[in-house]
Amino acid sequence: MLALVALAAVVYSSIGFGGASAYLAILSLYGVPHAELSTSALVLNILVAGVAAFNFARAGHLSGRVTWPFVIASVPAAFLGGRLPVGASVYGLLLAVSLFLAALRLWWSPEASAAGEEGNRPVGWSLALVAGAAIGVLSGIVGVGGGIFLSPLIILAGWAGPRRTAATAAVFIVVNSIAGLVGRAARGALVVGDLGLLIAVAFAGGVVGSRLGARRLLPVHLRRVLALILLTVAYRNFRLWLGAL
Repeated sequence: MLALVALAAVVYSSIGFGGASAYLAILSLYGVPHAELSTSALVLNILVAGVAAFNFARAGHLSGRVTWPFVIASVPAAFLGGRLPVGASVYGLLLAVSLFLAALRLWWSPEASAAGEEGNRPVGWSLALVAGAAIGVLSGIVGVGGGIFLSPLIILAGWAGPRRTAATAAVFIVVNSIAGLVGRAARGALVVGDLGLLIAVAFAGGVVGSRLGARRLLPVHLRRVLALILLTVAYRNFRLWLGAL
């Protein structure tokens, strides 16, 4: 489990992500209780995405004009999502869908084809606010930061290149994850297990991955190995959801 968390932190932080979708998959595979699952993933998410945000910003890739339109709407939405009481069955379905989309995002990496292109189209505020709010609600409910859904939109819309997108995603993930945790605390659902060793390996992986990502892209096969793991767990959760109907 520690090795998988470290791998996830390296791969995700290299493209500005915190890795919550992978932590959810890994922890669920090892039988972590539902009550602890999303909270633990958000804690690790904040740590790894925070390290990524620092390293990408220090390398000069963070742009306020790209980042803030999404953050403004996502923070209150993530808080709301964290406050919503969701049953285990609904949560399982949302988790399966999120893991499936995250796996697709890792397998198909638009930043690889866009490498070197910095994107100069102005961010559309109306679309950014709607997208930020929608991703924020999902993030708060499931326990992810939402960057894995945001970054393809930024890349494909031509608002930023791969590294500026990574910096934006990292900041987006940190603030959304914090808002989701606050929302859970507000409804008395903040349950965290023993995360000592997981925090240590996730932090180390985040440092390594984000430093590499700020300068060059990781080999695509590493992302695809992780994508296959996520697909496996998504399929498992979907079958569990069907069995609960």
